[in-house]
Amino acid sequence: MNGQDTIQRTYASGVVLRQRSWRDPGKMIVHRQTIDDVRDWLLGEALAVGDVLAFFEAFCWRMASALVSFDRASLHVGTLHPQIYGFAWNWEKGDGICDEIQVGEGILATEAYRRSPLYGVIEYGRAFEERIDEETQKRYPLLRELGAQGYSQYLALPLTAGGRQHNLVSLSTRQPGGFRPAELEAVRGLLRIFALHVERHIDRRISVNLLDAYLGAAAGGKVLNGSIRRGVGEEIDAVIWMSDLRGFTDLSSRLSGSAMTALLNAYFERLASAVIAEGGDILKFMGDGVLAVFPQRGDAAQAALRAAERALTAIAALSDDPPPDLATVDGWAPLRSGIALHEGKVFFGNVGSTERLDFTVIGPAVNAASRIEALTKALGRAILVSEPVARQLDAPLDDMGMHALRGVAGEMRLFSPRPMSRE
Repeated sequence: MNGQDTIQRTYASGVVLRQRSWRDPGKMIVHRQTIDDVRDWLLGEALAVGDVLAFFEAFCWRMASALVSFDRASLHVGTLHPQIYGFAWNWEKGDGICDEIQVGEGILATEAYRRSPLYGVIEYGRAFEERIDEETQKRYPLLRELGAQGYSQYLALPLTAGGRQHNLVSLSTRQPGGFRPAELEAVRGLLRIFALHVERHIDRRISVNLLDAYLGAAAGGKVLNGSIRRGVGEEIDAVIWMSDLRGFTDLSSRLSGSAMTALLNAYFERLASAVIAEGGDILKFMGDGVLAVFPQRGDAAQAALRAAERALTAIAALSDDPPPDLATVDGWAPLRSGIALHEGKVFFGNVGSTERLDFTVIGPAVNAASRIEALTKALGRAILVSEPVARQLDAPLDDMGMHALRGVAGEMRLFSPRPMSRE
């Protein structure tokens, strides 16, 4: 057990703790740093630190060594992501913890955010510098919390280095009377260099977020690490998932564009969440279809089947209890989906033209999975698995017999799990 095990930090709804680092405060400030030492570190060794948490934590401990008044700090940055508003890193000298948190878009609509000192900095780029006294504690709930912990001053300063977002760093001290003017001058000088590091890290974080959102975590990671030339990739053994929404053509002809978009978003949300929860990678949304892979790591077949069953359960629940934007739309429920699982070797990499590439999987196994999915409706089963997948499953299966697959040589024996068999 270490010191962090006895420390509790609570975060608001919509805020997710991503990772935590802990250092023993009693062992961190041994060799005294100076402001010049911190500046030299920012201009040199800090350039090799690739992780934001590690960078911010190291910066804070160096600052705490150079300035006794440096007791608490946080870094807040925006990002480009369909569901994430930004990230923050919270450090305190007293407990030795540095947390990385993820902030959802929903936080923007809360009263707590609008009453926070951070609001004016993030929205308008206005610096916030206040002593923590009786008056400011009445106006700002955050300062009331900090005042109860013995802090005397709170600053939230915009970080500008040519970026688009209003990133910021906050500083707090317990020093009576707050920060000294000379201390603030030294800190501001360092923050100009610090801001450049933040921009560097955030640009990479945004690239990761966008690639993950549009390509998937596995493909996005490979592209970011340099797999960008046409034909670059690798052969992998994987369970291929191919699924399709039943009656999509009919639904598209009857529903308005906005209603159909809402329906597809709700459908894909439940399906994709099931795949990702079981370790699969969504590679492509194709109209109403989904292509995903579960790289073979020993239990890929079981994970893929669990994902399929979880997805069907979630889709059934969507039909029974639709969200508000679908509750008033007639004629779409109940939804039905067909899911095929097949195993084989596929090429996982870049294909396309020199100007427009796609990171995907190709190969006979992908074609076979597509043909198997096409049989789900004819055979009256929501899930069909090929014999190579069936051999790896411990679930009870119905033998659906041998079937010819269009464009695939020979016949293939197909199976379907009994508990989830449905039309």
